[in-house]
Amino acid sequence: MKRLILLCLTTLIVTGPICAQSKFSLLKKKPSHSVADTSVPGVQRVLETFDLINNYYVVDPKTDHLSETAIRAMLTSLDPHSVYIPAKDVERTNEALQGNFEGVGISFTILNDTICVSEVIAGGPSEKVGILSGDKFLRIDGIQATGDSARQPFVFRHLRGNKGTVVVVDMLRGRDTLTFDITRDRIPIHSVEVYFMEDDSIGYISLLRFARNSVTEFRRAVHDLKKQGMQSLILDLRGNTGGFLDIACGMANEFISPNRLLVYQEGRAQKRQDFKSVYSGSFRKGDLVVLIDENTASASEIVSGAVQDWDRGTLIGRRTFGKGLVQRMFELSDGSQVRITTARYFTPSGRCIQKPYEKGTDEYNNELNNRYKHGELFSADSVHFPDSLKYKTHGGRTVYGGGGIMPDLFIPLDTTPASKYYQVCRRKGLLNQFPQYYADHHRADTLIADFDAFLRNYPQLQLDSVFDAFAASKGVYRDSIQETATDSIVQFNAHFLSLQVKALVADRLYGRGHYYRIMKDEDKFYQAALVELRKKKK
Repeated sequence: MKRLILLCLTTLIVTGPICAQSKFSLLKKKPSHSVADTSVPGVQRVLETFDLINNYYVVDPKTDHLSETAIRAMLTSLDPHSVYIPAKDVERTNEALQGNFEGVGISFTILNDTICVSEVIAGGPSEKVGILSGDKFLRIDGIQATGDSARQPFVFRHLRGNKGTVVVVDMLRGRDTLTFDITRDRIPIHSVEVYFMEDDSIGYISLLRFARNSVTEFRRAVHDLKKQGMQSLILDLRGNTGGFLDIACGMANEFISPNRLLVYQEGRAQKRQDFKSVYSGSFRKGDLVVLIDENTASASEIVSGAVQDWDRGTLIGRRTFGKGLVQRMFELSDGSQVRITTARYFTPSGRCIQKPYEKGTDEYNNELNNRYKHGELFSADSVHFPDSLKYKTHGGRTVYGGGGIMPDLFIPLDTTPASKYYQVCRRKGLLNQFPQYYADHHRADTLIADFDAFLRNYPQLQLDSVFDAFAASKGVYRDSIQETATDSIVQFNAHFLSLQVKALVADRLYGRGHYYRIMKDEDKFYQAALVELRKKKK
């Protein structure tokens, strides 16, 4: 449920502001009515009501709160993606899409009321002064950072700040207390955190978002993989809730031949505008598979739709989220912003993939839960599109609009039940705690000097036994838990837990991306992509 809520919140800000310098940019248009034009009856009523409340309400009304409530109510009545962002939240809201923020350059987790460094960003301020993954915060600028202070807002408030400013932190490393003076700097937020070669010809790239630096990062990854012999590519867009429209066009341009329609948009106050492929793309030749799921949204759907409509590659997974609306950002006088839906976008075949929202925001946000209840996540036969929304790809295949993009190859949701031991370990947070524990106690071990050594020496590490001992120290004993599942399910869960522990430890020791390099062997999407690409090579 939390994942679905997060998706809905995240998709509110995607495909928003348009870069004026981009080849795919939009010209700004003035609204047809000025806000000050009180001759518009609806505007006049709002201003009159506000004035009456301000002059006659029983107590002094909080006009800032009143106006903010009114703005939110107006936008909510339009569609689920038109939103208001208070001035204090604008910078934080835009960070992921701009591709950077200013701070100290770490990722962190909070375990047992302690803030722990989970990753040190390469080249960032913290790495430069010698902070390591596994270090624990004791004080930040002399303020205690443990106990009640160990909360996410506290960390953001005290570690983030303007470039060039200094923060002093006291860290616990093992039994030693170390003090660091960190000069804050601009920290990149990467769109491509994982890419690697599966074999001598198949490469994999995971794209997390469509931010300002996404196309550059993607090209860099493709260039690196091609040097290693890549001829076929798996592009993973699962969970990618989108980003900027022009960046989506730039990404689709990497795959589609020149002068072909990538997407077009039009709205009440905006004539149709086409976006076509232009400059040379980094992967216009070679077999392509795109992985999608119900959390693939907006800009990700633009890329997926272009690939499918031009028959450029194979889409594998489940029906995408279904966001076909374009928002523009408008800044208000106090620095706050409103993002207003100004147009719909359409794939090259003419599909608008926006799912219905006329029944209100609550129904809209619950739509993914309804897919689960109706069995759609388990069977493609549960998905029905009306014939009126039927379209044809460039090669003559039938595709549908009106609610996300259906993959060419469907992958059902895995419903294998978890064993009790696995459930207890998850519920007590042991899978989150153990990687930090292992890193603290084994970081200097030569057997795990790097990722290759970790894989090569893994049997000697006896990680399963170490984890079971750690769980027992927390009161969870594998042998004492009575399993009710079948032997085959218990065996599968034991294998899956072992693999997950291995992957989580690798991720903590060597940085983000190593988790998936291990878990991919159990990923049905990924394995289906390998089958598809190897079939094409024959």
